Amino acid sequence: MESWLLAATVAAFLLAGVVKGVIGLGLPTVAIGLLGLLMTPAKAAAILIVPSLVTNVWQAMAGGGVVALARRMWSLLTGICIGTFIGAVWLPSGSSGEATRWLGVALAAYAALGLFKVHFSVTQRAEGWVGMIVGIATGAITVATGVFAIPGVPYIQALKFDRDKLVQALGLSFTVSTITLAAALSHAGEMQASLLVPSGAALAAAAGGMWLGQGVRKRVSPETFRLFFFVGLLALGMHLALRGLL
Repeated sequence: MESWLLAATVAAFLLAGVVKGVIGLGLPTVAIGLLGLLMTPAKAAAILIVPSLVTNVWQAMAGGGVVALARRMWSLLTGICIGTFIGAVWLPSGSSGEATRWLGVALAAYAALGLFKVHFSVTQRAEGWVGMIVGIATGAITVATGVFAIPGVPYIQALKFDRDKLVQALGLSFTVSTITLAAALSHAGEMQASLLVPSGAALAAAAGGMWLGQGVRKRVSPETFRLFFFVGLLALGMHLALRGLL
């Protein structure tokens, strides 16, 4: 990887880490969105694997009770695996322009939900089949774009966990998405030894960014930061979607 591209990767993950430190999520969304301007989403996703897996395993394990949480979310997690497998079938033949366009659409949709504070509600009786459908969609979109958020995050929010358990549930979902994405990328030949250095640099940058973000959280209102974050994400998503059409 060229030095300027490595520097851009570090900068993207530093900013993504700051966002995650302030609002608790957004690492893959920001990193893949920014790197999508410089490389294919598949390559950006491959660099994302290590920092995403490390941060999300920690997030999932914090607080305990992960086994009980996995039992409740079994349909979502199973659906993610199925959707990733389905997505992996067409990933090797998918064009870069098409993947970029869908990345932009996913980012714009995620930003719109965040800006309008859209909330859903799912009854426990419906969790089984709704979770499976959402998981399959999330897995397929993750393979295509490298973004784990749509529609998994709104669904998990609809389960009405308390704040700490919500963060843990997101971490568990993202962990499964990261592992299955790594398998899909390996199948497509995107996981290469040449990405070890940028992945390690991305991990260090993301960790440093999270530390900085936790400091920013004490000085800036999370709601104010959240507003600017989603506005910027919407603009980035629209740019990528339109560029993918050109």
